[in-house]
Amino acid sequence: MAFEIDVLITYAEKDNETEKKNEIGWVSQFKKFLDLMLFQVLGQHPNILLKGEFDTMTASAMDNAAVLVSVLSKDFIQSGRCLDTMEAFHKATSSSKASRLFKVLKAPLSLQEQPPRLRDMIGYDMYQLDTETGQMKEYADFFSQEAEKQYWMKMVDLAYDIHESLLLLKEGDQKTEVKNIFKRKTIYLAETGHDISVQRNIIKRELQRHGYIVLPSHTLPQQFNDLERAVKKDLNESSLSIHLVGSAYGEIPEGADRSVVDLQNKMAAEESLSKKSRKETFSRLIWIAPNLKNASDKQRAFIDTIRRDIEAQEGAEILQNPLEDFKNIMREELIESEDAEQEDYSGKSIYLVHDRIDLMEIKPFKDVIEKSGFKVLIPDFEGDLLELRKKHIDNLRKFDGAIIFKGKVNDQWVRMKVLDLLKAPGFGRKKPIKGKAILTETNPTSTLESFKTQNVTLITGDHNKSLESLKVFLEEFKS
Repeated sequence: MAFEIDVLITYAEKDNETEKKNEIGWVSQFKKFLDLMLFQVLGQHPNILLKGEFDTMTASAMDNAAVLVSVLSKDFIQSGRCLDTMEAFHKATSSSKASRLFKVLKAPLSLQEQPPRLRDMIGYDMYQLDTETGQMKEYADFFSQEAEKQYWMKMVDLAYDIHESLLLLKEGDQKTEVKNIFKRKTIYLAETGHDISVQRNIIKRELQRHGYIVLPSHTLPQQFNDLERAVKKDLNESSLSIHLVGSAYGEIPEGADRSVVDLQNKMAAEESLSKKSRKETFSRLIWIAPNLKNASDKQRAFIDTIRRDIEAQEGAEILQNPLEDFKNIMREELIESEDAEQEDYSGKSIYLVHDRIDLMEIKPFKDVIEKSGFKVLIPDFEGDLLELRKKHIDNLRKFDGAIIFKGKVNDQWVRMKVLDLLKAPGFGRKKPIKGKAILTETNPTSTLESFKTQNVTLITGDHNKSLESLKVFLEEFKS
């Protein structure tokens, strides 16, 4: 089914107000950045429309929107018009198999404060928390290091999730073929205590970037019977469960005497036994944080049970080591085996990142790199969009040096590619990047100059000068 509007963003008017006339409002900035990110994965600019609480929009226009993004804040939940828009869209799309309703949190809101319709949905937190004061503040600089760690990572997650929904709406039953491209496994990544929720998000993002389906896909129910049904259903669909155990025991659901963390581990052990009897594959990884100084007596008792109880250990590998070491072990079990057949370029590969529009312009530079003894990795431009993204991620995982070519593209395109290099470890990359460069035959802008602070070499000048500078860069790279 074709839609006139790809993404409709609904928001409270106050959330887009500015102090100065020439400033861009928060929601308008969000729309601009979402457009950039979706352009990266779709290959074309999506049609994104803003709908403030006082904007009128006909029912037919609402029906022509593929997905709705609600920007949640105190003002949003107090606006009857915003809630009516969200409810109307949900009612019109509730029969769809694709996720068509997304919630972005502009400010922190507890589950109880959120509209009931959105409570069980995964949220995208787009605000900054001051680690010293615990206070929330908006990003003053969207390209700061803090923003890259939080805002842009969440923006990437949102863009990919919207992309998957748009693909499903477009291809319908062909979704099965998309899964086969990645040969995707389903993994149950257990919910954790509040103290290691950030670590869980890092691992979730890494798994998703490698094409794995990660469950649970919704917030777990707070009542025990509902929670038990939901967890058992997700575990049944999974071939592996990952449990992260920290100092916090976790919340105890209504009608239970164990925490959510404890219950998920118990149910996963039961699932392991059940699948073992049916000769089905199911394994478990349990990571226990090395530092448990603040753990309560109840949490310590739970951890002792994991270590000593044979039933609790059913089908599990238990590790208590630094998180990075655990992630490496996880990669070896899940990812490295899939890469075993891939060619190893032994430290001699350069990823020449460029846009389709510059395909002819990069040829002489590609020739120089190859004559210098390097294997050149290049992006693909033909084929299924997910397949193209998978190739890009594969290149990010195995290159030794990267050169981003700026020809007819703009600075924003370059910035997105630099961000991809910064996030390469999150795609499963294990070895360090030996060199990064931006190559352009135009005069460098202040934006390009700023990348020097991120250990990126800037190669500029006319055609002959940039070719010579490239040779110098490659010689330094070899040494």
